[in-house]
Amino acid sequence: MTKSRGHSIAEQWFKNKGWKWATFQKEAAAAYLDGKSGLVNAPTGSGKTYSLWVPILIRHINSLPAKEPKANPKEPKTKSKEPKAKKGLQVLWITPLRALSKDLFRNMELAALEMNLTWRVGMRTGDTNAKDRSDQKKQMPDALIITPESLHILFAQKNNSELFKNLHTVVVDEWHELMGSKRGTQTELAIARLRNMNPNLQTWGISATIGNLNEAKQVLLGMRFPEENSVIIKANTDKRILVESIIPERVETLPWSGYMGTRLVDQVVQIVNQSNTTLLFTNTRSGTEIWYRTIIEKYPEFAGIMALHHASLDREIRDWVEEALHDERLKLVICTASLDLGVDFRPVDTVIQVGSPKSIARFIQRAGRSGHRPGVDSKIYFCPTNALELIEAVSLREGVAKNILEDRPPVAHAFDVLAQWMMTLAVGEGFEEAALFEEVRDSYGYQYLNRQEWEWLLGYITTGSSSLTVYDEYKKVERVDGRYVVTSRRVALRHRLSMGTIVSETGIKVKLQSGKYLGTVEESFVTWMKPGDVFTFAGMTVEFLRIHEMTVSVKKAQGKKGFLVRWAGGRMPLSSQLSTFIRERLADAIENPFKEKELAKMRPLLELQAERSMIPKTDELLIEQCETREGYHVFIFPFEGRLVHEGMSIILAYRISKLTPITFSVAMNDYGFELLSDQYVDFEKLLAENDLFSTKHLVDDIYQSVNATEMAKRKFREIAAISGLMFQGYPGKNVKTRQLQASSSLLFTVMSKYEDNNLLIKQAYQEVLTYQLEEVRMRNALDRIATQKIIVKKTPKPTPFSFPIMVDRLREQLTSEKLEDRIQKMIKQYSNAD
Repeated sequence: MTKSRGHSIAEQWFKNKGWKWATFQKEAAAAYLDGKSGLVNAPTGSGKTYSLWVPILIRHINSLPAKEPKANPKEPKTKSKEPKAKKGLQVLWITPLRALSKDLFRNMELAALEMNLTWRVGMRTGDTNAKDRSDQKKQMPDALIITPESLHILFAQKNNSELFKNLHTVVVDEWHELMGSKRGTQTELAIARLRNMNPNLQTWGISATIGNLNEAKQVLLGMRFPEENSVIIKANTDKRILVESIIPERVETLPWSGYMGTRLVDQVVQIVNQSNTTLLFTNTRSGTEIWYRTIIEKYPEFAGIMALHHASLDREIRDWVEEALHDERLKLVICTASLDLGVDFRPVDTVIQVGSPKSIARFIQRAGRSGHRPGVDSKIYFCPTNALELIEAVSLREGVAKNILEDRPPVAHAFDVLAQWMMTLAVGEGFEEAALFEEVRDSYGYQYLNRQEWEWLLGYITTGSSSLTVYDEYKKVERVDGRYVVTSRRVALRHRLSMGTIVSETGIKVKLQSGKYLGTVEESFVTWMKPGDVFTFAGMTVEFLRIHEMTVSVKKAQGKKGFLVRWAGGRMPLSSQLSTFIRERLADAIENPFKEKELAKMRPLLELQAERSMIPKTDELLIEQCETREGYHVFIFPFEGRLVHEGMSIILAYRISKLTPITFSVAMNDYGFELLSDQYVDFEKLLAENDLFSTKHLVDDIYQSVNATEMAKRKFREIAAISGLMFQGYPGKNVKTRQLQASSSLLFTVMSKYEDNNLLIKQAYQEVLTYQLEEVRMRNALDRIATQKIIVKKTPKPTPFSFPIMVDRLREQLTSEKLEDRIQKMIKQYSNAD
């Protein structure tokens, strides 16, 4: 078969780079050039970007008119009938991270230039400056790298149909990261509209770590896309991930969360010194600050070759870190999920994960930051923060070896996102409601949307729902000549400033006296500070001077120790796949504790657990009862993750309280939960006479046992912000968090009282069940427990399994300094011989 011009140029380009055109890249190119849409699934660092960017360039080359031979000057000139290449936006490349867009731009533009193409590649994110935005208004680039939020802003422009008229391809990078979030829902709605504008639009997703590939493809392509015209391309590469645990010299027999991590700093620094460049991942922004301070205090020689990278640092600081990584000027970068995705830092040859990432897929994703090129092994070290995490180390290694990846369930019926989208279109060119209803139902997340719900949403954007019709502020959209449009410039401006689905606490900028911005901290952290207070942020110790107009002024505080910045946010939930592995590894530890070096190191801990209680098998549920000076403890160990245990503990306490008058306080971690009371409970008798772990009336019991209304109120604040019910303020003049909380609470109360069919209120309660209490997973866990043998053990003292749950309860009550002292006393008290 004769190769096209584009194919020949692409093959020569691969040859010039010294790269091999991988089999999965060729398969993706063939499918794309055949007009198909689909999903490319390949490991991080295997060349996923080029699997679609190269065929896009091939298509462009093949569309260019062939060069004509030089004309004979004696012959009369004739006007060429060759078609000219289309101008304007032809390719949208959607990315979840701003940091990723810069790296994509570099690689995509370089490939086009090296193929001698004049194609323009552009970027559009929240960091794009005013000049570049203005230039894009005049002339869009041929290919545009964009975030979901910035794409929606384009739809809010009056000429958006003109912008997208020549668009033929949409690529969604790191689709697994977007799909399970409301940002993924934003992307679904935008692609549904683009498909409506361009029926022949090709849509492709790129993903590395996702289990439910077929569902991911359908979410991306919509409900009406013909199956025969779609494909999943899976890479079969020889890329290996090498997993190594950092083993502590000594393991506490009564472990507690967080104590071990920074104590392994010497071993961590030894690994860093043996590597070219290392990324050290922590699970929290506070964790990055702690590790930076720990290393710089003990190893001051790292000053200048070590840096921080997390979402609250100023954009200029993050840009500098990323450039310095590319230029091999940094030995170590301590980071969070801000560097999780697809950024190509080739000097990085080692990754260290501090603390369990709670997900095999997340662990693999981070491992792929090292050796980020085809054929090169990725190396990741796991640094435990407590002894029990050594079990997770074994489980993670097994999950990586078996390539077990978690599913990413898509978001369904996010009415707040849909309301925002309807407003966006009304601010732009307006919409005809019947056509938009059918278009929205093409999206996976809204496939079951009915006319009654649609009518409520139309009423909401035009009058603010039935309980708010008397307030003009909520009358935003008008119907003009059959189209829903926004005519008020004030409404349009406020909507453009409020677009997006990421809702966080109000950010306060931190600025040095010299004028340099360091980043943002949350309002709740600084509002209680007084001049002279010292805190650590962005890797430096600073002294609080004053706060004025949402900006904190600080100066460097040499030689002082201060508070660490704390950010709000829940802990990562343990995935169901990883929890299964943990249960299996614990069962193995009974028979063969020396099979893995991590389990061998834990031998004293496991022996103490077996001595005081037992180590449960996979078909057993362990319940421990213990009496201390605090009262009577019941510890239950389903190993299902913190969120499931939170809901399960409250339900169990409620069910017991219905049988006998008693009050419990609850605490939980990823392995189990505690019910603490001032009176003894005969748990064996309770279990014999009652089905405490039944799934019957589960949802009713959830609503009866938890303060569902208060939990839904907290969820509603986010929903109200996304749906446009609450305006969070103009740039530099944000509404204070306390005011937002009060406003959302009042709206929640009014709507709950006067509207039985309010979709946003229903959504708040549903999100509590789905995301905060993980009702579906809890139901599955209860079904599993129903098949297990329940063993109740009376223990003389807390066990290695129960002790960390007690510490987590104390953590909520004490400062870090007092907590450390209290824990040491408890260890001394409970470690004595029985």
